[in-house]
Amino acid sequence: MKILRVFNNNVVLAQGRDGEVILTGRGIGFQARPGMRVDESKVVRTFVPADGRDPDHMAQLLSDIRPETIRAVCEAMGEAGLDADMQGSATLVMAVADHVDNALLRLERGIEVDYPLVGEVSNLYPKEYEQGRLLVRALNRRLDRALPQGEAIALALHLVNAGFSTGDLTYTYQMTGVIQQIITIIEETYEVELDRSSVNVGRFITHLRYLFVRINQHRQLVDEPESIVGAIRDSYAKAVRCASYIATVLELRFDADITEDEIAYLALHVARVADNGRHGRSVGLQD
Repeated sequence: MKILRVFNNNVVLAQGRDGEVILTGRGIGFQARPGMRVDESKVVRTFVPADGRDPDHMAQLLSDIRPETIRAVCEAMGEAGLDADMQGSATLVMAVADHVDNALLRLERGIEVDYPLVGEVSNLYPKEYEQGRLLVRALNRRLDRALPQGEAIALALHLVNAGFSTGDLTYTYQMTGVIQQIITIIEETYEVELDRSSVNVGRFITHLRYLFVRINQHRQLVDEPESIVGAIRDSYAKAVRCASYIATVLELRFDADITEDEIAYLALHVARVADNGRHGRSVGLQD
């Protein structure tokens, strides 16, 4: 591989076999210049920019993070059981490492941060919350200072955010609030109390998250068979009305039109989650 740009002693942009890659490693950029061959013995981590992200911008951001933090995060991700896609995501590693670096800086300055979303995150995203807790434990085995357990909340949100194209947590915080609002709409429409920690609600939240991804990426469902969409409208009239109200909320919150096909499939999931809601009585799917 040949060096394209040197950002500092520890981060360089290089030409890989299939395109530009970001390489990190202590001393990898020391006295290096564009055109020189990479000393591959110094490469600790290789990041491949995805989703059209600017490699120069990503490398610049990585160069502002301490290399030992990047190493600790990469190792901790493996120990915490994150899958290969997450471990190989430059965006996620960068976001988590940057967060950890700032958390360590706050600890040095004696600044305490209270994360008020513990209830919401643990209920809405139990898998990511558990991974966040494991990440904190794994990181604390590698860092000079121990991170507070509350950092698991922030790390969990970064893991949730990995499913979206945005690079910050703004969309994820918005998504979390919208999910809470949608669940409240269903509870009020059907007069049920949903168990947010149940598998049933968990499946519904998974559907919502995939819907949010499609909205964010402008890939909503369209041109679904009219026979299916029509059957849903006929069979689940109350759920369709509820889903239409939810769609209005989504349009206001995300500034995007929701397709009729998405509303129909959302209605199916609304009907299912409401039917299994616990309120001391069964809930009908139809009027």
